[in-house]
Amino acid sequence: MSGSVQLIQRYYDAFNRGDWDAMLACLDPEVAHDLNQGPRETGRDAFRQFLARMDRSYVERLEDVVLMPAADGRRVAAEYVVHGEYRATDEGLPPAKGQRYVLPGGAFFEVANGRITRVTNYYNLEEWLRQVAQA
Repeated sequence: MSGSVQLIQRYYDAFNRGDWDAMLACLDPEVAHDLNQGPRETGRDAFRQFLARMDRSYVERLEDVVLMPAADGRRVAAEYVVHGEYRATDEGLPPAKGQRYVLPGGAFFEVANGRITRVTNYYNLEEWLRQVAQA
């Protein structure tokens, strides 16, 4: 397993444990974080704030994670299935009532000097909204 794949695997293992400090340790101090259907946030501190927002509103676990590295190891793509619970209303979204959801997602990473320098996340927001509304 390449160093980049091992790094991304540590990142996702930390996510599934809810170990935000271990996740942050995988990131470059100036990491670029492209939010799904949102702006780019820059820096480890901004990512820490993002994790705090997520932790307040959601409990999620990623399953069936598949990592696909580029030949040079500088980029890694990930595909996974999110199993989650919407537990506190997130700004601009429907009210939370403990709705459960299962949603495919993906991410793209750039890696340099043993750290993640970019994380770009994708999932189908319309499908998430449909599942939350039906729950």
